[in-house]
Amino acid sequence: ARSHEGKLQVELARLQYLSTRLVRRWSHLERQTGGAGVRGGARERIAAREAGGDVDAVEVEVAASVDAARRTGTELGATPIGTGGGAALRLLAAAVGARHVIEIGTGAGTSGLWLLAGMPADGVLTSIEIEPEHALRAKRSFAFAGIAAQRTRVITGRALDVLPRMNDASYDLVHIDADKQGYPDYVEHAIRLLRPGGVLAMDNMLWHDKVADPAVRDATTVLLRDLGKQLRDDERLIPSLLPVGDGLLAAVKR
Repeated sequence: ARSHEGKLQVELARLQYLSTRLVRRWSHLERQTGGAGVRGGARERIAAREAGGDVDAVEVEVAASVDAARRTGTELGATPIGTGGGAALRLLAAAVGARHVIEIGTGAGTSGLWLLAGMPADGVLTSIEIEPEHALRAKRSFAFAGIAAQRTRVITGRALDVLPRMNDASYDLVHIDADKQGYPDYVEHAIRLLRPGGVLAMDNMLWHDKVADPAVRDATTVLLRDLGKQLRDDERLIPSLLPVGDGLLAAVKR
């Protein structure tokens, strides 16, 4: 068991390194293209990747669709996950070969696109969203990205009404990015739904750097701070807080 934990810690350290590397590469690409070139040249770069001639085409393909979803999410007031957090989600999905993924909080589809980019071609993303307009726009984001319809299932409704209907130990990864007051309940459902070796990922666990400041005592900050401590000591999980974006807590189910 101790050897297994050591391997997981090494993998998480590798994840942090690769996430930072991807963010730097993406920033360099955007500076070169002025942003518009990422979208305008995406089709040609993707074609080059299919021909085996462009190692950066994957990043360009993801960038084009994610950029559109991010702008839509911002317009809707559904704050999208940042580039660092998204890159980490993609790596986590790829690392565990996630074929069955649940997402709580769809927004406009930004995090879903990152997850799908790391999942195998036959992987299916189930995303739960309480706002009908957000769910509709997410479906459009997935279609814009060329994601096959059978690879996504967007369910409109309250997560606490939907999650009890999901099968135990049937999912490879669960991502939570929804109302913060619901996080403790979502976590319990997530642990139930994950298979052994599956990954729990939670965004906003640094909460604008407030969690690390003990002087900040508003309700949301205290809830997330206490939840982080609880998960750190939870014997069912091997957790690590990744310092990307607004803080992505990743935990492997034992």
